[in-house]
Amino acid sequence: MTHEIKVGKIKIGAKNPLVLVAGPCVIESEAFTLVMAKKIKSVTEAVGMPLIFKSSYDKANRLSVDSFRGPGLKKGLDILAKVKQKLKLPILSDVHSREEIIEAAKVLDIIQIPAFLCRQTDLVVAAARTGKVVNIKKGQFLAPWDIQPIIKKAESVGNKSIIITERGFSFGYNNLVTDFRSIGIMRNFGYPVIYDATHSIQLPGGKGGCSGGQREFVSGLSRAAAAFGCDGLFLEVHSSPDNAPCDGPNMIDLKDLEELLRQIKRIEGVL
Repeated sequence: MTHEIKVGKIKIGAKNPLVLVAGPCVIESEAFTLVMAKKIKSVTEAVGMPLIFKSSYDKANRLSVDSFRGPGLKKGLDILAKVKQKLKLPILSDVHSREEIIEAAKVLDIIQIPAFLCRQTDLVVAAARTGKVVNIKKGQFLAPWDIQPIIKKAESVGNKSIIITERGFSFGYNNLVTDFRSIGIMRNFGYPVIYDATHSIQLPGGKGGCSGGQREFVSGLSRAAAAFGCDGLFLEVHSSPDNAPCDGPNMIDLKDLEELLRQIKRIEGVL
């Protein structure tokens, strides 16, 4: 049994209903972010699935210096604060340095440690010290049992509001594969495990200067994760993913979200 983690009124783990963490990869503009958040919220309300809104104010881990990164810390947090205020949604975003954390914690309900930075002790500890829920994304270079020492870093400052996210494992060059055993292994450490279906089908660096992706596999992997017993899904969603400035190939189209979530709810209902 996992700990129950509370994010506002949403309860994650401990046999609570699956939650959805969703939103566009990066903040493109205030208007676009608000529209996407409103539309995703409408879908989740129709389906009956709790929603945590996600979007990044800065994509600092891009392959190319020319990659679109977003509006930055101050403007990005201002936009996320408006989503939180106007739509009454809990907010998740990722941090990339200790210097960001104090300001980010004023807005974010969940502070996310990016997969590439999950072993950065000072970053994990500083995020945990805020007392906020911390979502640690398991690096694609880690075995599932390698996440336990990282959990202990967060726990070392008294924070037990922790979520773990599985996002695939490096499988040769420019490819990822999901080992669903990792969900069960990591849940045994006592914390909820979210499955990031859209980053698990990413092809890192697969397009030369940026990553590719195989979004056609998102639905199948999401259903498999739900059947295996994950505590929630992480999906990056866009109204026109082929035209998105960041991670378009692995985001799903907004128009396909409702049917996928209804499938997940049906699977959840028979477990």
